[in-house]
Amino acid sequence: MIMSRRSFLIGSTLGVVASPHIARPVTYKDAAGREIPVPARIDRVFPAGPPAAIHQYAIGPQQLLGWPRANRPDELAYLLSDVGARPEVGRLTGRGNTTNLETLLSLKPDIIIDIGSTSRPFAETAARIQSQTGIPYVLFDGRFESLLSTLRFHGQIVGQEKQSERLIAFASDILKTVQSRILGVPQDMRPRVYYARGPKGLETALGNSINVETLDYVGAVNVAAEVKGGLTLVSLEQVIAWNPDVIVTIDREFAERVRTDPNWRSIKAVQQGRVHLSPKMPFGWVDFPPALNRLPGLWWLGSIFYPQIFPESLIPLTRDFYSLFYHRVPSDQQIADVLAGRG
Repeated sequence: MIMSRRSFLIGSTLGVVASPHIARPVTYKDAAGREIPVPARIDRVFPAGPPAAIHQYAIGPQQLLGWPRANRPDELAYLLSDVGARPEVGRLTGRGNTTNLETLLSLKPDIIIDIGSTSRPFAETAARIQSQTGIPYVLFDGRFESLLSTLRFHGQIVGQEKQSERLIAFASDILKTVQSRILGVPQDMRPRVYYARGPKGLETALGNSINVETLDYVGAVNVAAEVKGGLTLVSLEQVIAWNPDVIVTIDREFAERVRTDPNWRSIKAVQQGRVHLSPKMPFGWVDFPPALNRLPGLWWLGSIFYPQIFPESLIPLTRDFYSLFYHRVPSDQQIADVLAGRG
């Protein structure tokens, strides 16, 4: 049971920063099948995007050069103060890539880590940047189904095997427990869910999108899943036609407005008060970014979709996860703020 492991998990975070580097093979094959020469010692890791930054922070915080976007003061409160405050270094992939090669080279990373899609365009980008800079560029699969293997491989690459195994043990408990409980939920008891992004709530994720993996994992039915793809804009008329049972959002402005907006009041989820604002401090529990920060979000979604089979308090789980993955034990007030979606 996840909750019973608190003392082990909190105690095991001690000393992660000083984890020794060990000898390892010169060449690794990454998740895209590329042969990558890796230095025997990794001290400086450049994250290609937000998922890579969060994974590296959890596995080996002191190796992280900086963040794709500088953390805000309210986010820093949940992170190691020195590492959380490291500078904004931009990003190499995804929306709005902002790092040029000159900036990248000036930071002198030992390796570039990218976590997300391993499709051909991303593999080609990685190969091109590696060729131009001479810096090893490793791609990891960012989907939930590969999370445990990604954590293990990442830990091996950067010489943080002990910490990655601690993360794997915790993540495995959550994934197995959630999945075992969901298997017993009849199909007609699984909610039809609309995932709302943006202040108007009209950006959503289509079928197979990594942004709604959490919904899929807990057995919810994404009302936008009929069309396959990523993020997209939809009309209010389309949302009304879908008439979801539940709306999950990551936007506080939308969550506050939609409950009294006459344009949305015909929707079942609004009528029944089933509009839920996802926790997001310091990183989102459902999405934004789609990385390991979503793990407690599985339990949170289970508790709002199926309260009868997820009756436990989220407080111990939140404390354990933050202590192990973010290396800082949150206060009772911080946990309350997280669960209320404040920030």
